[in-house]
Amino acid sequence: MIPKIFIACDTKSPKKIKKVIKEIQNSKIKFGLKFGLEFLNSKNGRNFISKLKNEITFGDYKLADIPNTCKSSIVAVKDLKFNYITIHISSGLEAIQATKKASGSTKLVGVTILTSLNDKSLKEIGFDKDVKKIVYLQAKLAAKAKLDAVVCSPKEIKIVKKVFKKEIITPGIRLTGESKGDQKRVMTPKQAFQNGATSLVMGRSLINGNLRNNIKKLIKELT
Repeated sequence: MIPKIFIACDTKSPKKIKKVIKEIQNSKIKFGLKFGLEFLNSKNGRNFISKLKNEITFGDYKLADIPNTCKSSIVAVKDLKFNYITIHISSGLEAIQATKKASGSTKLVGVTILTSLNDKSLKEIGFDKDVKKIVYLQAKLAAKAKLDAVVCSPKEIKIVKKVFKKEIITPGIRLTGESKGDQKRVMTPKQAFQNGATSLVMGRSLINGNLRNNIKKLIKELT
């Protein structure tokens, strides 16, 4: 059973993450810990993760490189025993297949279009298709490469489900009434689960302010 909520540990401070771990113990919700590049690249990050026990861990590396580099990168962090690691599907079929082959017991998660982007952003980059069309094609590629999960915005869950039948992990989640911040394609937790997400990624919505109170708000919204 995968966790319903991955908490995005966007910090360089192991002390803050210890507080998060303490607060989520014995919760009504099953939590995992998602470590982003800020923590993964910090001075004490690797050492901290290597000592974690009995936690569901998610290394959000968002690998995006040539096949050999992506494959070698996942091999290089095998000692950390992550449950999940991300790779950009835009790396291409050969890269995601090679990385999947090397991932072992770690679930390889394909990242689609980031939730901070929209159709206008994609046009600026040079894409001639809209978000939904690109995410659909990426989900097909993830299925072909036999990836274990896909990350997509809540707006594209139903599109992904048409062609990808495994786990769907959804960022871009905001509690009711909360500001979107730098995200563009967002939903509330309840809406995302209703759309078919298997688990959510939540960071600032929970960590900013009082984590315990924010978890209570989350539980209230989901029940």
